[in-house]
Amino acid sequence: MVTGLKNRDESALRLLMNEYGDILLRTAFLLVRDRQAAEEVVQDTFIQAYRHIDQLKQPDKLKSWLLQIMTNRCRMKQRTWSWRHIFPGGRADDLTADDEYAASGAEEMVMKDLDSYALVHAVQQLDYIYRECIVLFYFQEMSIQEIAQQIETRENTIKSRLSRGRQQLRVLWEREELHDRA
Repeated sequence: MVTGLKNRDESALRLLMNEYGDILLRTAFLLVRDRQAAEEVVQDTFIQAYRHIDQLKQPDKLKSWLLQIMTNRCRMKQRTWSWRHIFPGGRADDLTADDEYAASGAEEMVMKDLDSYALVHAVQQLDYIYRECIVLFYFQEMSIQEIAQQIETRENTIKSRLSRGRQQLRVLWEREELHDRA
């Protein structure tokens, strides 16, 4: 696939989008909290990947490279004034099971088992720095070292963000459970 992309083969680009589109969209949605913005981020990711495929030094790291581009695009989207002030964020129910981008296989089973609505809703309430680490670690199964390289920060910082993010998630989850019982 990488060779096809380097040769500017459009069928290789379609294959890339089919293979990684769902993963990138789900991750972007969890990070930016808005379906339309997530779609824009993923679109930008594929455009940048296609334009700069020659920068990919290790073809076996394609998924990680795409995730890095996507998370950088999400960070850029979060930094803009209009994003934070005009668009206050999406709702967790924007991501539904009958969605055309719904997960398949193991990911779908995990999301259903974890009560995806409540989990997505709780993750989306986290500050971006914690949300980014939680999503990459748990949903994309990246190691702390990979996340640190991608975000360009120290591993201890990632560990701290994961710990604080988990603590905040626990509080949010307990608050949701108490609210549901009432």
